[in-house]
Amino acid sequence: MSRPSVVVADYGFGNVRSACRALERAGASVELTADVAAMQRADGLVVPGVGAFAACMAGIRERGVGTVVRERLGREAPVLGICVGMQVLFSRGDEHGVVTDGIGVLAGDVTKLVAPVLPHMGWNTVDAPAESVLFSGVEDQRFYFVHSYAARETDAAVVTLSDHGGPFIAAVESGVLAGTQFHPEKSGDAGIALLTNWLESLA
Repeated sequence: MSRPSVVVADYGFGNVRSACRALERAGASVELTADVAAMQRADGLVVPGVGAFAACMAGIRERGVGTVVRERLGREAPVLGICVGMQVLFSRGDEHGVVTDGIGVLAGDVTKLVAPVLPHMGWNTVDAPAESVLFSGVEDQRFYFVHSYAARETDAAVVTLSDHGGPFIAAVESGVLAGTQFHPEKSGDAGIALLTNWLESLA
């Protein structure tokens, strides 16, 4: 059985090497590239991201990643966003009073968490609904987060929540579009199990 092909979009932002290694461990054939044609033809596209929403969106626009994401979704080709790579899928990001348009394939705004301690860094549990594909069979649902911003509402079909100073969106699933606010590649066996579930959904 052939390994599903996954492209991790290289647009200058993201902890891409660890994500690539985790995807390979989960069973994918992984390519890290900024090549638009490769992003379009892969079985799955991963959009990583760390740092500021606005800076990530600048890189995404420069490399044409947003266009690729919209094109893939238009033909039912899977996309997974990780951390800020999930945040940029939303309509807007508001950081330090600066509002930046996202790719806009999910409704909702990304705003600063209201919590005594920021960033929200470390292990936290999630509350995944029964119909979730990503979390199917994942028994220990604790994942590793590093963020100060998150979305709280969206129109995604399946929404998984976590809590830090109040509930926020930890993961989304909407048809072939998926995203995680946490880092699966830093989340041990649970993260690998989630990535394996995503890879199995590519078939």
